[in-house]
Amino acid sequence: MKLYIGNLPWSIDDAALKGLFDEYGVEEAVVITDKFTRRSKGFGFVTITDDESAKKAISDFDGKAVEGREIKVSEAKARE
Repeated sequence: MKLYIGNLPWSIDDAALKGLFDEYGVEEAVVITDKFTRRSKGFGFVTITDDESAKKAISDFDGKAVEGREIKVSEAKARE
């Protein structure tokens, strides 16, 4: 299951994002960056192979403070 992670602190990179969700069996973690400045856009995606673990990650992390920012975690929606 792919999760959307929003309101990330600017200091979080791919490795730090993966580290946050490591205990849930992360397959991939990507922070979205601006293609010109390479700065974080403040959101990213985490792919977790087991759906039950992904749902637990959503309930554990949605609204949790990370470096002073309350992150938003939900199931990622397909682009329209």
